[in-house]
Amino acid sequence: MLLLHIGTPDELDHALHRITEVPEITGAWIHGERPDVLWEVLKARFRPVAAAGGVIHDEDGRLLAIRRDGKWDLPKGKVDPGESLEDAAVREVREECGLDEVRSIGPLCETWHTYLRKGDHWLKRTTWFRMEAGSASRLLPQAEEGITAVEWLDREGLERFRADTYPTLLTVIAAWEAEVRRSRT
Repeated sequence: MLLLHIGTPDELDHALHRITEVPEITGAWIHGERPDVLWEVLKARFRPVAAAGGVIHDEDGRLLAIRRDGKWDLPKGKVDPGESLEDAAVREVREECGLDEVRSIGPLCETWHTYLRKGDHWLKRTTWFRMEAGSASRLLPQAEEGITAVEWLDREGLERFRADTYPTLLTVIAAWEAEVRRSRT
């Protein structure tokens, strides 16, 4: 993960170009003296997309995770027109994991990431919700979304998740763990 100090829009353009050329770079944190200017430049270079997802635990405190495109991930997806963020998150969890019953507890955090798909550069804002579901529920991966497995992860499984996931999801897991600790006190 890179930490980049960017001073001008030209430096941001150069950094974005270089990052996309080096496959070993999995992410970057960008900061500068004028974050408002950098933010406007970034938004102008990418197409925005709103998404929502769920961080689901069962009665034993295990995390529900998916394997998508060969990496650990959490269920999430685009928000449909007219759909609330929370409704979208619940819908995506049901679709991607095959769950019939899932309950949203409330908002958890928000992440931003960029990606390239079909020649377009996207800037995705994902709003994450903390959720719960019973472990007896049937799990069915949504194959058409590249999901090959849905699993309840204990502590050891969570370490495997951390070792093979996307950098932005590490902040989501940290927020979830902090909420779990807070709710126990």
